[in-house]
Amino acid sequence: MSQATFSISLTIGKLEASYPLYCKALRILIREEKTIQEIQRSVCWHRLEKLHHCLPRQYKDPNQLYLHLKRELRARSVF
Repeated sequence: MSQATFSISLTIGKLEASYPLYCKALRILIREEKTIQEIQRSVCWHRLEKLHHCLPRQYKDPNQLYLHLKRELRARSVF
């Protein structure tokens, strides 16, 4: 498996500004029933990890966010 590479270096401010977009992308990947391994190779996952690593009090661990969104989507599909 290859590691994701990024040619653009983003500042924490730019990452923070795009946080809702990364959450939306994660939600879409979950809705498409991608495996956790596939999701962990995504750009949004790596950027969510970076935010959590740099600002852990403000941003959840991507694993926690994944579980939360998965439960949320499962609950919505039941109704």
